[in-house]
Amino acid sequence: MAKGTPGFFDIDERLAELSAKGDDLERVKALVDFEMFRSTLEAAVPRGDRSKGGRPPFDHVFMFKVLILQAMHALSDERCEYLIKDRLSFMRFLGLGLADAVPDANTIWTFREALKKADAVDALFQQFDMALRDAGFLAMSGQIVDATIVAAPKQRNTIAEKQAIKEGRIPEDWKDRPAKLAQKDRDARWTVKYTKAKVREDGSVPPVDLAIPAFGYKNHVSIDRAHGLIRKWTATHAAAHDGARLEDVLDRANTASEVYADTAYRSAKNEAMLSRRGFVSRIHRKKPKGKPMPERTRIANAQKSKVRSAVEHVFAHQKGLMSLCVRTIGLARARFKIGLANLAYNMRRFVWLRERGAPA
Repeated sequence: MAKGTPGFFDIDERLAELSAKGDDLERVKALVDFEMFRSTLEAAVPRGDRSKGGRPPFDHVFMFKVLILQAMHALSDERCEYLIKDRLSFMRFLGLGLADAVPDANTIWTFREALKKADAVDALFQQFDMALRDAGFLAMSGQIVDATIVAAPKQRNTIAEKQAIKEGRIPEDWKDRPAKLAQKDRDARWTVKYTKAKVREDGSVPPVDLAIPAFGYKNHVSIDRAHGLIRKWTATHAAAHDGARLEDVLDRANTASEVYADTAYRSAKNEAMLSRRGFVSRIHRKKPKGKPMPERTRIANAQKSKVRSAVEHVFAHQKGLMSLCVRTIGLARARFKIGLANLAYNMRRFVWLRERGAPA
């Protein structure tokens, strides 16, 4: 055979090399039964009458796996179409051959929009959570609650336009410009994230902490302490207060009653709610205003931090390996995007737990 001429077994040999190097998608495909989602997907995206013919639509589960690929790699519709055609690992995950048809960007967008309109992401997430519990990965040892900002494209609006959006109105200049209005995200919000100022080399501390502005949405989650899996979640604009969403993300199926969270969640209302529902608060206590932190409280907070820090690994994985961000317009699409990212994270976490041999 001439050098450079593709052989019959070349693709199989290349896939074997990818497997030897460690193909995450191959492991997800082997351990996650995507057929469990079929009934939910078919109910959310009904097919039209094909008695008059036409090109057969792509399979529901196949298209859902395309969306999972997007969530795991932060791909736009166009980039997803291109990489499915380009990458052997993507083809193997989807069960495609080199000659098989690949959904184009419009097909991917249409399927995702249909799922969004049907508000199916919650049912899909809960379906996989039930599968996790059936596999023995019960929510145990208490839960950890936190939220993270998910960035969205920044809006360049005037002061008057910003004021109108805050008041729930459409700016006057936008009403007669539907193309511009369609590209303006009126649900996302600006917020400021504060981080503690670092001590200078001379030992002094800057007079103010660092204030970092951010625009977009928030992913509010509750993970179980035992396995680090996301059990409950919700999404809001970035300016929403974390503490006001505590009750929304509490997992009442956790086998332990402890709830760990940072000081943003501590309030008299939340403490009363936790007590009323039988939870034990392990929420950080705030420093007394104008007074030093009591040593006993500092030690208690430090012990809680050792547990609470586990949720930061979830966000680091999503923003690092998965490059989580929102490219769409509006809270409904952002919520679907964030929910799908939480589901994709749980799939990857499940594979890691299984390969690690975690007791189930």
